Amino acid sequence: MAKTIAEINERIRAGKAVVVTGEEMVSIVRTEGTAKAAEKVDVVTTGTFGPMCSSGAYFNFGHATPRMKASKVWLNDVEAYAGLAAVDAYIGATQLIEGDSANSRYPGEFVYGGGHVIQDLVARKKVHLRATSYGTDCYPNKEVDTWITLDDLNEAVLFNPRNCYQNYAVSVNHSDRSICTYMGQLKPRMGNAYYCSAGCLSPLLNDPFYRTLGLGTRIWLGGGEGYIVWQGTQHSPGTPRDENGIPRSPAGTMAVMGDLKGMSPEWLAGVSLRGYGVSLAVGIGVAIPVLDEDLARTTGLGDEDLCAPVVEYSELYPGNKPQPYGSVSYAQLKTGAIEVQGKRVPVASLSSYPGAVRIASELKERVSRGDFMLVEPVFTLPGPDSGIEFKPLPQRGPDGI
Repeated sequence: MAKTIAEINERIRAGKAVVVTGEEMVSIVRTEGTAKAAEKVDVVTTGTFGPMCSSGAYFNFGHATPRMKASKVWLNDVEAYAGLAAVDAYIGATQLIEGDSANSRYPGEFVYGGGHVIQDLVARKKVHLRATSYGTDCYPNKEVDTWITLDDLNEAVLFNPRNCYQNYAVSVNHSDRSICTYMGQLKPRMGNAYYCSAGCLSPLLNDPFYRTLGLGTRIWLGGGEGYIVWQGTQHSPGTPRDENGIPRSPAGTMAVMGDLKGMSPEWLAGVSLRGYGVSLAVGIGVAIPVLDEDLARTTGLGDEDLCAPVVEYSELYPGNKPQPYGSVSYAQLKTGAIEVQGKRVPVASLSSYPGAVRIASELKERVSRGDFMLVEPVFTLPGPDSGIEFKPLPQRGPDGI
C-alpha cells in the first residue's frame, strides 16, 4: 500500500513512525523483502561528509559610517565576490588566500582559503574584514578595515550550487609520474586510487530517480537544517543506468542552502588538497520517505549492489575525454583495495564514512523525536527523461568557427 509524505508526517507527530538508517534498511530488505519493508518502514535516513568544491556562503555585513558601496571584499585575505549590493558578498569555498601567505611560502601546499574562512566563521572566530570602494555621493566611504564574527553579520547563508554528486568516479593514474588532483595525489602506474561517496548511505543513490527530492526538501546541512533549492550544476540525470537504476557514471547533483548561524564547524570543515587547492567538507543528511515498494527496493540496495566507475585521470581526463577502466562495487572499495586491469590497487576514500554514519544516525533521532518533519517538494529534481545533460564548453570565435 502506497503512502504519502503527509501520512508519514502524521505518524512522526504521533510517535509511531518507523525510522531507520540506510545501513539498517539494507538488512531489513534482505531479511523481510521489499514488500514487507515498504509496509514496515516509513523513513530511511542517509548521510555523506566529504569535500564539495562547489560550495560557499553569501552574507551582509551592514553599513559602516559613513556608508560604503563595497567593490572589493576580503575575509582573512581571501577575496569574496562583491558584485552584488552595497554590503553583500559571496565567498567561494575554493578561493585561495592572497598576499604573503602560507600558500605562497609553501608552494603546492594550499593551506587556507574560502572553505577555511567559512569554518572559522561557524566556529565563532574573529575574522578580518577588509573592503574597498571607488566612492559615490550616497556611499562616500572608500575603505573599511575591521574584525567581525558570524554573529555580527546580518545574514550569513550557506549556498552551495553543487553538492551530493550521485555516484562519483574512482580516480587512478596510469602515467609514469605522480599527479595532484581534486581527487587527491595519485601515484604513478596506478599505485593508488581514491573515491568519494558514502555508498549505501549516499543520498542520491538511495533515491536514484529523485522521486522524493526537489525544491523545498528539508535536509540536515552542516549540523543544522537546510533545503534543496534547485538541481545542482552539472546535473546530468540521463546518464546510462544499471538494472537497479543506479547511474554508471556521475549523474545527479543538488543545490542546497541554509542558515550558517545554525551550523557547526565539525560539519563544515576547510580542506587543503596538495598541489590542487582548497575546498570545504560538507555534511549533508537526507531523510527519504518510503512511499512504496520501489523506494523500499532502492533504499535497500547494499554496497555490493552499487558500482562506481573507475576513471584514468592523467591524460584523457584533462583533455575532456575520460577513459573508463570498468567499475567496482562500493563493497570492494571499502575493503581498501580494488583490481584495475588485472592489478591490485590500494584505495582510500576522500569522504568520511564514519561521518556519514553519524549524520544518518543523528537525522534518524531528529525525525523519530518529531524535531525534523518531512517536506513535500514543490517539484522534484529533473529525472532521466528531462533531456538535461552536462555539456562541454564550446570553443569558437564570433564567426562560429
